[in-house]
Amino acid sequence: MVKVYFTKDISPEGLLKLYNKVNKDIQGKVAIKFHTGEPHGPNILPKAMVKALYDAVPDSHLVETNVYYDSPRQTTQGHRKVLHINGWDSFATVDIMDEERTVMLPIKGGKHFKEMSMGSHITNYDSMIVLTHFKGHTMGGFGGSIKNIAIGCADGKIGKKMIHTYPGQDQWSVSKGPFMEHMVESAKATVDYFAPHITFINVLRRMSVDCDCAGVAAAEPTARDIGILASTDILAVDQASIDMVYQLPPEELHDLKERIESREGLHQLDYGEEMGLGTRKYELIEIE
Repeated sequence: MVKVYFTKDISPEGLLKLYNKVNKDIQGKVAIKFHTGEPHGPNILPKAMVKALYDAVPDSHLVETNVYYDSPRQTTQGHRKVLHINGWDSFATVDIMDEERTVMLPIKGGKHFKEMSMGSHITNYDSMIVLTHFKGHTMGGFGGSIKNIAIGCADGKIGKKMIHTYPGQDQWSVSKGPFMEHMVESAKATVDYFAPHITFINVLRRMSVDCDCAGVAAAEPTARDIGILASTDILAVDQASIDMVYQLPPEELHDLKERIESREGLHQLDYGEEMGLGTRKYELIEIE
Protein backbone atom coordinates (compact mmCIF):
# COMPACT_ATOMS: atom_id res chain seq x y z
CA MET A 1 0.00 0.00 0.00
CA VAL A 2 1.52 3.30 -1.10
CA LYS A 3 1.12 6.75 0.42
CA VAL A 4 -0.96 9.46 -1.22
CA TYR A 5 -0.63 12.88 0.38
CA PHE A 6 -3.50 15.38 0.35
CA THR A 7 -3.99 19.03 1.20
CA LYS A 8 -7.00 21.29 0.84
CA ASP A 9 -4.59 24.19 0.42
CA ILE A 10 -4.62 24.92 -3.32
CA SER A 11 -1.79 27.43 -3.32
CA PRO A 12 1.92 27.58 -4.14
CA GLU A 13 2.65 26.81 -0.50
CA GLY A 14 0.31 23.82 -0.46
CA LEU A 15 1.81 22.49 -3.66
CA LEU A 16 5.35 22.70 -2.31
CA LYS A 17 4.37 21.01 0.96
CA LEU A 18 3.11 18.00 -0.99
CA TYR A 19 6.00 17.96 -3.43
CA ASN A 20 8.43 17.78 -0.52
CA LYS A 21 6.68 14.59 0.61
CA VAL A 22 7.22 12.78 -2.73
CA ASN A 23 10.50 14.14 -4.08
CA LYS A 24 13.10 11.80 -2.59
CA ASP A 25 14.03 10.26 -5.95
CA ILE A 26 13.97 13.46 -8.00
CA GLN A 27 17.52 14.27 -9.07
CA GLY A 28 19.65 15.56 -11.92
CA LYS A 29 18.02 17.42 -14.79
CA VAL A 30 14.28 17.50 -14.06
CA ALA A 31 11.37 17.71 -16.51
CA ILE A 32 8.17 19.24 -15.10
CA LYS A 33 5.43 17.90 -17.38
CA PHE A 34 2.49 20.29 -17.28
CA HIS A 35 -0.26 21.42 -19.68
CA THR A 36 0.21 24.78 -21.41
CA GLY A 37 -3.47 25.05 -22.35
CA GLU A 38 -5.10 26.90 -25.21
CA PRO A 39 -4.99 30.73 -25.36
CA HIS A 40 -6.59 32.36 -22.31
CA GLY A 41 -7.83 29.00 -21.00
CA PRO A 42 -9.83 29.69 -17.83
CA ASN A 43 -9.02 26.39 -16.10
CA ILE A 44 -5.26 25.97 -16.54
CA LEU A 45 -3.14 25.76 -13.40
CA PRO A 46 -2.37 29.14 -11.82
CA LYS A 47 0.93 30.51 -13.05
CA ALA A 48 2.05 31.25 -9.49
CA MET A 49 1.75 27.58 -8.55
CA VAL A 50 3.73 26.34 -11.55
CA LYS A 51 6.38 29.02 -11.02
CA ALA A 52 6.73 28.10 -7.34
CA LEU A 53 7.49 24.48 -8.21
CA TYR A 54 9.81 25.47 -11.06
CA ASP A 55 11.74 27.84 -8.78
CA ALA A 56 11.96 25.26 -5.97
CA VAL A 57 13.41 22.41 -8.05
CA PRO A 58 17.06 22.79 -9.08
CA ASP A 59 17.81 22.33 -12.80
CA SER A 60 14.12 21.97 -13.63
CA HIS A 61 12.53 22.63 -17.01
CA LEU A 62 8.87 22.93 -18.02
CA VAL A 63 8.13 20.45 -20.82
CA GLU A 64 5.28 19.89 -23.28
CA THR A 65 4.68 18.47 -26.77
CA ASN A 66 2.72 19.71 -29.76
CA VAL A 67 -0.89 18.62 -30.18
CA TYR A 68 -2.75 16.38 -32.65
CA TYR A 69 -5.96 18.39 -33.03
CA ASP A 70 -6.55 21.68 -34.88
CA SER A 71 -4.86 24.30 -32.72
CA PRO A 72 -2.07 26.87 -32.81
CA ARG A 73 -0.19 24.33 -30.68
CA GLN A 74 0.04 21.89 -33.61
CA THR A 75 3.29 23.59 -34.59
CA THR A 76 6.20 24.65 -32.41
CA GLN A 77 5.95 28.21 -33.70
CA GLY A 78 2.26 28.43 -32.87
CA HIS A 79 2.79 26.68 -29.55
CA ARG A 80 5.35 29.29 -28.52
CA LYS A 81 2.86 32.05 -29.28
CA VAL A 82 0.37 30.37 -26.95
CA LEU A 83 3.06 30.01 -24.28
CA HIS A 84 3.53 33.77 -24.48
CA ILE A 85 -0.21 34.53 -24.38
CA ASN A 86 -0.66 32.36 -21.29
CA GLY A 87 2.42 33.81 -19.60
CA TRP A 88 4.50 30.66 -19.25
CA ASP A 89 7.54 32.20 -20.94
CA SER A 90 7.54 35.05 -18.43
CA PHE A 91 9.50 32.92 -15.97
CA ALA A 92 10.74 29.86 -17.89
CA THR A 93 11.74 28.60 -21.30
CA VAL A 94 9.37 25.74 -22.08
CA ASP A 95 10.97 22.72 -23.78
CA ILE A 96 8.67 21.50 -26.55
CA MET A 97 10.00 17.97 -26.53
CA ASP A 98 9.05 17.07 -30.11
CA GLU A 99 10.39 20.30 -31.60
CA GLU A 100 13.18 18.44 -33.39
CA ARG A 101 12.76 14.67 -33.53
CA THR A 102 11.02 11.70 -31.98
CA VAL A 103 12.23 8.66 -30.07
CA MET A 104 10.60 5.27 -29.47
CA LEU A 105 10.38 4.18 -25.84
CA PRO A 106 9.63 0.50 -25.09
CA ILE A 107 6.39 -0.65 -23.48
CA LYS A 108 6.66 -3.74 -21.30
CA GLY A 109 3.72 -6.12 -21.52
CA GLY A 110 1.55 -4.06 -23.84
CA LYS A 111 -1.13 -5.82 -25.85
CA HIS A 112 -1.56 -2.92 -28.28
CA PHE A 113 1.96 -1.50 -28.55
CA LYS A 114 5.52 -2.61 -28.00
CA GLU A 115 6.83 0.97 -28.07
CA MET A 116 5.54 4.54 -28.19
CA SER A 117 6.77 7.55 -30.15
CA MET A 118 7.77 10.41 -27.86
CA GLY A 119 9.28 13.84 -28.25
CA SER A 120 13.01 13.12 -28.42
CA HIS A 121 13.93 15.66 -25.74
CA ILE A 122 12.41 13.35 -23.12
CA THR A 123 15.70 11.46 -23.06
CA ASN A 124 17.54 14.65 -22.04
CA TYR A 125 16.14 14.37 -18.51
CA ASP A 126 17.05 12.32 -15.45
CA SER A 127 13.76 12.78 -13.57
CA MET A 128 10.18 13.88 -14.20
CA ILE A 129 7.59 15.64 -12.07
CA VAL A 130 4.11 15.11 -13.51
CA LEU A 131 2.13 18.23 -12.53
CA THR A 132 -1.47 17.69 -13.57
CA HIS A 133 -4.67 19.69 -13.58
CA PHE A 134 -7.17 16.93 -12.79
CA LYS A 135 -10.45 17.42 -14.68
CA GLY A 136 -12.80 15.79 -17.16
CA HIS A 137 -11.67 14.92 -20.67
CA THR A 138 -13.53 14.68 -23.98
CA MET A 139 -11.96 11.35 -24.98
CA GLY A 140 -10.55 9.97 -21.74
CA GLY A 141 -13.49 10.71 -19.46
CA PHE A 142 -11.06 12.20 -16.97
CA GLY A 143 -7.59 13.60 -17.32
CA GLY A 144 -5.23 12.77 -14.48
CA SER A 145 -1.55 11.90 -14.31
CA ILE A 146 -2.02 8.96 -16.70
CA LYS A 147 -3.49 11.19 -19.40
CA ASN A 148 -0.93 13.93 -18.78
CA ILE A 149 2.04 11.77 -19.73
CA ALA A 150 0.26 9.28 -22.01
CA ILE A 151 -0.81 11.91 -24.51
CA GLY A 152 1.34 14.75 -23.26
CA CYS A 153 4.72 13.07 -23.82
CA ALA A 154 3.73 11.39 -27.10
CA ASP A 155 4.82 13.54 -30.01
CA GLY A 156 2.21 15.46 -31.98
CA LYS A 157 2.56 13.68 -35.31
CA ILE A 158 3.32 9.98 -34.66
CA GLY A 159 2.71 9.14 -30.99
CA LYS A 160 -0.62 10.89 -30.60
CA LYS A 161 -1.77 9.33 -33.87
CA MET A 162 -0.87 5.88 -32.52
CA ILE A 163 -3.04 6.53 -29.45
CA HIS A 164 -6.03 8.17 -31.17
CA THR A 165 -6.27 6.63 -34.64
CA TYR A 166 -6.65 3.14 -36.05
CA PRO A 167 -4.57 2.77 -39.25
CA GLY A 168 -6.53 4.00 -42.25
CA GLN A 169 -9.48 5.21 -40.17
CA ASP A 170 -10.85 8.52 -38.88
CA GLN A 171 -8.55 10.69 -36.76
CA TRP A 172 -10.53 9.99 -33.57
CA SER A 173 -11.43 6.37 -34.35
CA VAL A 174 -10.02 4.94 -31.10
CA SER A 175 -12.40 5.55 -28.22
CA LYS A 176 -13.73 4.25 -24.91
CA GLY A 177 -12.06 1.07 -23.57
CA PRO A 178 -9.42 0.69 -26.31
CA PHE A 179 -8.50 4.37 -25.98
CA MET A 180 -7.98 3.96 -22.22
CA GLU A 181 -5.72 0.99 -22.88
CA HIS A 182 -3.71 2.94 -25.45
CA MET A 183 -3.23 5.72 -22.91
CA VAL A 184 -2.16 3.36 -20.15
CA GLU A 185 0.41 1.68 -22.38
CA SER A 186 1.81 5.03 -23.48
CA ALA A 187 2.00 6.21 -19.87
CA LYS A 188 3.83 3.03 -18.91
CA ALA A 189 6.56 3.79 -21.43
CA THR A 190 7.30 7.08 -19.67
CA VAL A 191 6.96 5.69 -16.13
CA ASP A 192 9.29 2.78 -16.90
CA TYR A 193 11.80 5.10 -18.56
CA PHE A 194 12.16 7.34 -15.50
CA ALA A 195 11.38 4.97 -12.60
CA PRO A 196 12.04 5.51 -9.75
CA HIS A 197 12.89 9.11 -10.63
CA ILE A 198 9.32 10.21 -11.31
CA THR A 199 6.58 11.60 -9.09
CA PHE A 200 2.98 12.73 -9.55
CA ILE A 201 0.89 15.69 -8.37
CA ASN A 202 -2.82 16.15 -9.21
CA VAL A 203 -4.46 19.53 -8.61
CA LEU A 204 -8.24 19.15 -8.20
CA ARG A 205 -9.49 22.65 -9.02
CA ARG A 206 -11.64 24.14 -11.79
CA MET A 207 -12.69 20.60 -12.75
CA SER A 208 -14.59 21.18 -15.96
CA VAL A 209 -15.85 18.15 -17.88
CA ASP A 210 -13.55 19.39 -20.66
CA CYS A 211 -9.78 19.22 -20.92
CA ASP A 212 -7.68 22.38 -20.93
CA CYS A 213 -7.42 21.68 -24.68
CA ALA A 214 -10.91 23.22 -24.96
CA GLY A 215 -9.62 26.63 -23.88
CA VAL A 216 -12.29 29.30 -23.47
CA ALA A 217 -14.92 26.88 -24.86
CA ALA A 218 -14.59 24.57 -21.84
CA ALA A 219 -17.77 24.00 -19.86
CA GLU A 220 -17.97 25.87 -16.56
CA PRO A 221 -17.18 23.49 -13.67
CA THR A 222 -20.09 22.36 -11.52
CA ALA A 223 -17.85 20.63 -8.96
CA ARG A 224 -16.15 22.45 -6.12
CA ASP A 225 -12.38 22.67 -5.82
CA ILE A 226 -11.09 19.83 -3.62
CA GLY A 227 -7.34 20.13 -3.10
CA ILE A 228 -4.01 18.67 -4.20
CA LEU A 229 -2.94 15.01 -4.18
CA ALA A 230 0.60 13.68 -4.58
CA SER A 231 2.24 10.26 -4.71
CA THR A 232 5.19 8.40 -6.15
CA ASP A 233 2.64 5.98 -7.67
CA ILE A 234 0.72 7.16 -10.75
CA LEU A 235 -2.16 4.74 -10.38
CA ALA A 236 -2.62 5.49 -6.69
CA VAL A 237 -2.77 9.25 -7.24
CA ASP A 238 -5.34 8.93 -10.04
CA GLN A 239 -7.40 6.41 -8.04
CA ALA A 240 -7.37 8.71 -5.00
CA SER A 241 -8.43 11.64 -7.20
CA ILE A 242 -11.37 9.68 -8.60
CA ASP A 243 -12.34 8.53 -5.10
CA MET A 244 -12.44 12.13 -3.87
CA VAL A 245 -14.42 13.33 -6.88
CA TYR A 246 -16.95 10.52 -6.41
CA GLN A 247 -17.54 11.67 -2.82
CA LEU A 248 -18.94 14.99 -4.04
CA PRO A 249 -22.66 15.68 -3.58
CA PRO A 250 -24.76 14.33 -6.49
CA GLU A 251 -25.50 17.77 -7.91
CA GLU A 252 -21.78 18.55 -8.14
CA LEU A 253 -20.69 15.08 -9.24
CA HIS A 254 -23.33 14.56 -11.95
CA ASP A 255 -21.58 16.21 -14.92
CA LEU A 256 -18.14 14.76 -14.21
CA LYS A 257 -19.54 11.31 -13.49
CA GLU A 258 -21.50 11.30 -16.74
CA ARG A 259 -18.42 12.38 -18.70
CA ILE A 260 -16.18 9.80 -17.03
CA GLU A 261 -18.51 6.84 -17.31
CA SER A 262 -19.87 7.59 -20.80
CA ARG A 263 -16.27 7.35 -22.07
CA GLU A 264 -15.45 4.28 -19.94
CA GLY A 265 -12.79 6.41 -18.29
CA LEU A 266 -12.49 4.26 -15.18
CA HIS A 267 -10.99 1.54 -17.37
CA GLN A 268 -7.75 3.54 -17.15
CA LEU A 269 -7.52 2.31 -13.55
CA ASP A 270 -8.49 -1.31 -14.26
CA TYR A 271 -6.07 -1.66 -17.14
CA GLY A 272 -3.36 0.26 -15.32
CA GLU A 273 -3.51 -2.33 -12.56
CA GLU A 274 -3.44 -5.15 -15.12
CA MET A 275 -0.41 -3.59 -16.82
CA GLY A 276 1.50 -3.19 -13.56
CA LEU A 277 1.50 0.59 -13.91
CA GLY A 278 1.07 0.97 -10.16
CA THR A 279 -1.29 0.06 -7.34
CA ARG A 280 -4.86 1.16 -6.61
CA LYS A 281 -4.38 0.51 -2.89
CA TYR A 282 -3.22 3.55 -0.99
CA GLU A 283 -3.05 5.21 2.41
CA LEU A 284 -4.35 8.79 2.31
CA ILE A 285 -2.36 11.18 4.48
CA GLU A 286 -3.76 14.68 4.91
CA ILE A 287 -1.28 17.54 5.31
CA GLU A 288 -2.50 20.73 6.96
